[in-house]
Amino acid sequence: MRDPLARVTGLTGTPQSQPIPGREAEMTRNNAGGFTFAKDLWTKLEDFIVLGTEGGTYYLGEDRLTSLNVSVVTQAIKTDGVRAVELATEISTARPPRAFKNKPAIFVLAAALAQGDLETRRAVRARMYQVARTTDHLSAFWGYYKALSGKRIGRIARGTLAGWFLNGTTEQVAWKALKARQRRTPQGEPLALRDVLRIAHPQADTCEREALFGWLAGNVPDDIARQRVEAIDDYLTAQAVRTIRQAVQVVTERKVPWEYLPDQMQAQPEVWDALIDTVGITALIRNLARMTQMGLLKPMSAANARVARRLTDADELARGRIHPMDVFLALRVYNSGQAQPSPKAPVRRWRPVALISDALEEGYELAFGNVQPTGKRLLVPVDSSGSMSNTWSGTLSYGGSPLGSPYEIGCAMAAMLARIEPNVHVIDVDTSVHASKVTRRTNLREIASWRPSGGGTNLSLPFEYAQRERLEVDGFIVFTDNETWAGYYNHPGQALESYRRRINPAARAVVASMTAAGHTIADPKDEGVLQMAGMDASLPKVATGFVRG
Repeated sequence: MRDPLARVTGLTGTPQSQPIPGREAEMTRNNAGGFTFAKDLWTKLEDFIVLGTEGGTYYLGEDRLTSLNVSVVTQAIKTDGVRAVELATEISTARPPRAFKNKPAIFVLAAALAQGDLETRRAVRARMYQVARTTDHLSAFWGYYKALSGKRIGRIARGTLAGWFLNGTTEQVAWKALKARQRRTPQGEPLALRDVLRIAHPQADTCEREALFGWLAGNVPDDIARQRVEAIDDYLTAQAVRTIRQAVQVVTERKVPWEYLPDQMQAQPEVWDALIDTVGITALIRNLARMTQMGLLKPMSAANARVARRLTDADELARGRIHPMDVFLALRVYNSGQAQPSPKAPVRRWRPVALISDALEEGYELAFGNVQPTGKRLLVPVDSSGSMSNTWSGTLSYGGSPLGSPYEIGCAMAAMLARIEPNVHVIDVDTSVHASKVTRRTNLREIASWRPSGGGTNLSLPFEYAQRERLEVDGFIVFTDNETWAGYYNHPGQALESYRRRINPAARAVVASMTAAGHTIADPKDEGVLQMAGMDASLPKVATGFVRG
């Protein structure tokens, strides 16, 4: 006869399909039907800023995931708007940058300006120019703000826009303005800087800045503007070139950005040969395929070494705010040998150069910054269930090439940890523990061809596995979307506690979330567990520091 009392569970063992007794209020049903812990408001906001919502998740469409995270932003602004603004600014301006894309941080500031109290709006006015660093960023900020506030443009909103033109030297403002004087908002509306000037009415503090504003607005002639602002003189000189020799000369002597040049000159190998040493590191990375397609980068080319040298300069990567995922994406696109920016555009093809691919891979590691090994024993489980297979697929892209699935990115992060730490064991986990392909010698190119094992998710298994094998683990670093449900005997936190009781009482755990879905396997009451966003560039340094204690 079956004993119904046998199905009663306690705090040490509960099926993941049920909440832990006594902790029902802290737990929520995840998208796979299991119970996990609800993240606190500020962790949810941090996940949104770092991870974004593009592409949705395996369980949630992009619109639904975006709606949930917009609610988080709204609640955070109502709770403590200044804190929300400061968090977005800190993540956006960190070096190396913590977030792969800047638009979630821009959205937070735009929402804070539209919905926040007076103190919050003043905080946005003081910080917006730090987050919206380019014309593209400014257009995104304006588009988000208009959508959230209607056509209401108050004094603080005008001052916020004016701050974009007033912070920094005249030459610095001119530099970013001249690289792109017009962009489209996320809603598709054209936005020119002269329109922003008419809305903001910034008060020029010098005759040079007055000349810049007047020229951008179309009220100051070229000859006067170029006399007062060197960047305008550089721009007009670059726009006037008619021969390759002239273009090379203006690039070499004036160090102008490639955006200053006429379109026909941007397609010349000789010009890009000069730009290799002067163009910004972001532009260099984004134009690797272009330089290869035009024949500048090819086997035995002298240009290869110069490009590789810049791609592996840690200081330059940090100054250029290059996120590791920027390099990861560039490597995927470059090695694909083809791109199609839009369905209507022709397919571009090129033959990747091995030296450039090697440099990108080295640059990926360098973009994380200086990470010191802990010497601790680390077990790194990567969730290889079906839900890790196609989040973001085809959405975070450049030139029509996808960034990769959460599983691929988790493996890339695990490979990074394996190279840093001398004592790391990486495993794959779905409803079983599988051997991982990650080793200290793993390269990013091979990861692109890997696929997760698929199936259900039981995130108690890493801890149960370590206990069963009697592994002396100092730290677990788990990469997952937190959609666990298949564990019959334990929740992950219960399994971790069991491991501590039987093997290592001091073991710590880091849960790296690969989606901004709002829930986690990390027990918020466990001081030995850290919750992070899985695409945060500070993860190797913070996670290993946490394990070190």
